[in-house]
Amino acid sequence: MQTLQTLSFTTLLPLSSKPLLKPSVTYKPHVPNKPFKPHLPIPFLVRSYSSDEYPVGDDDAFLESFGPREKESEEEARKRNWIERGWAPWEEILTPEADFARKSLNEGEEVPLQSPEAIEAFRMLSPKYRKEKIKEMGLTEDEYYAKQFEIKGEIPDPLETLWSGPMVLGLIPPRDWPPRGWEVDKDELEFIRGAHKLYSAMRVDYENVEERVEKEKETAAMCLERYKVFLKQYHEWVEANRDRLEEESYKICAGKVTAVHLYQGAFVDIGGVHDGWVPIKRNDWYWIRHHIKVGMHVIVEILAKRDPYRFRFPIELRFVQPNIDHLIFNKFDYPPIFHRDEDTNPDELRRDCGRPPVPRKDPGVKWEEEPLLSNHPYVDKIWQIHNAEQMILDDMEANPDKYKGKKLTELADEEEFDEENSVEYGKAYYKKALLPKMTLKVSVKELDLEAAYAERQLHYKLWKEAQERGETYKITRLRRNEEMDEYDFIHWRRSVEEREALLRDISCRQALGLPLEEPGRYVDASYLGKDKYDPDSPLYRYDYWGEPKNSEKSKQERVTDAHNKSIVGKGTVWYEMSYEDAIKQQMEREALGIKPKQYDEDDAVEDDDDDDDDFDYSILGSPSANVSNQPHVNGTESLRLSDEGTFED
Repeated sequence: MQTLQTLSFTTLLPLSSKPLLKPSVTYKPHVPNKPFKPHLPIPFLVRSYSSDEYPVGDDDAFLESFGPREKESEEEARKRNWIERGWAPWEEILTPEADFARKSLNEGEEVPLQSPEAIEAFRMLSPKYRKEKIKEMGLTEDEYYAKQFEIKGEIPDPLETLWSGPMVLGLIPPRDWPPRGWEVDKDELEFIRGAHKLYSAMRVDYENVEERVEKEKETAAMCLERYKVFLKQYHEWVEANRDRLEEESYKICAGKVTAVHLYQGAFVDIGGVHDGWVPIKRNDWYWIRHHIKVGMHVIVEILAKRDPYRFRFPIELRFVQPNIDHLIFNKFDYPPIFHRDEDTNPDELRRDCGRPPVPRKDPGVKWEEEPLLSNHPYVDKIWQIHNAEQMILDDMEANPDKYKGKKLTELADEEEFDEENSVEYGKAYYKKALLPKMTLKVSVKELDLEAAYAERQLHYKLWKEAQERGETYKITRLRRNEEMDEYDFIHWRRSVEEREALLRDISCRQALGLPLEEPGRYVDASYLGKDKYDPDSPLYRYDYWGEPKNSEKSKQERVTDAHNKSIVGKGTVWYEMSYEDAIKQQMEREALGIKPKQYDEDDAVEDDDDDDDDFDYSILGSPSANVSNQPHVNGTESLRLSDEGTFED
């Protein structure tokens, strides 16, 4: 799919050769001295010219406005393209082939080279000529290639972070002191919190900041005493939690830039197992390309330490010296992670990584109201084992010679048992019908044949005793049936406990005012838009021909269509009434005993005044009239009624 974009015509000015750095602009509101006067429109002059013969007037002004612009140089065009279109490479180091391709762009096709730059670039394609040129410059080959990496053009001054004014440190203790679980003296805490009351209603006048600082130092209004009490309590807490704080400490340290990457950022060696990662990407490199180079020594601050198994860059940093934070705008939404084969649950993965949930449509299922489960997954396996045991015992009764002199515990598999290929699918005939067949293979080692044989002997003995008494003996339950019931009961108990835990969780959340669902997990259906791709929907199958003819949806459509035809009459009247209202009206008529008018096909043929001889009145009447007799096209039902010839009169 192609997207058409409307281009806006703008005037492109050539850029200076200096690299573009974002200037620090101090905003000063402009207060006009003169009163505001609105611009009055220039009176419109009516001229007796049509649009195509309007005179140009001043030829110089016309050419200045509409004539060809002065052609900008290729360097300026590349720099403009670099900034405007978000294409930010490093210092461009071109191979001889690329250098020749660029310099010969404007020479034309199949013509001799004209410009000396293009001719020189063509000669540099030869390795022999390149070596001669390197010797003339008095450089070795390594020095020549190292020179290609030097910064070309003017090198900007080192960055200095400038503040708009003096920084005033209000010595106010943090409002969340003390930490949770840490006991302090209540009188001291009340004395510390007095600083908050003093500074809560205070406003800072930026013009008299320095005077005020000097005044507060003299009058002791900086709350130094209160802050000293806070520092005493803080140092006590630090001493008690020193080990934990050292493990979690984020500190400032020195390092060395080891690598830079256009889409990932800069990597700094700070002496740890992993290199630190400074997130920088795309066009931000344009502003800082002169200030961050491989091999330079920097000062960085550790912002985050993460799990190296999950995150690609476990240590996140920011540059302190040189301070380039104000030149980085393209932030990473989330730190990059590793996706592994064992990550089968995407919700669990994004929770581990601290990412928000993927919005999905609310299914509307209340799990606390769902029926309890009592179908243990191992029950199917027990049923297979039970059937295998009974088949072997039946075979023992049918072929006793085959098992003569053998113990049931000594039976072994005739061929090696492969659990992966234990299920075979095929087809078999049953009463002249070819049906799918599934063959299950069970290892003899999993069977308890002795217990099954003893159970069968017991039932055989009880059957004989009942026969002697003249009674009928019926086997109600076998040993494996009871085992399956026990497993199902275990599963049911687990389901009950899960429901109780869920209800407890819902009750606690409602009591505390917490959301029942994870915030952001489910969104309104309108958020996802219409016709969102759903792999489970038949609409997105490659061979989808429409709703099946026997589905409930198409049946409702056929009933609605038949009802609409029944109220059309002769095709000249259409009642503006919904299907539901018409059904209600029909039920009211039936309750009053009013029968709808029936159209007889014979009467329609005998009527000489009626011109609609081709109209099929059998479709009219009750809403379900002839629903099953409509023709089928591609699995859907088409209508017999067409408007061809119906409205000719």
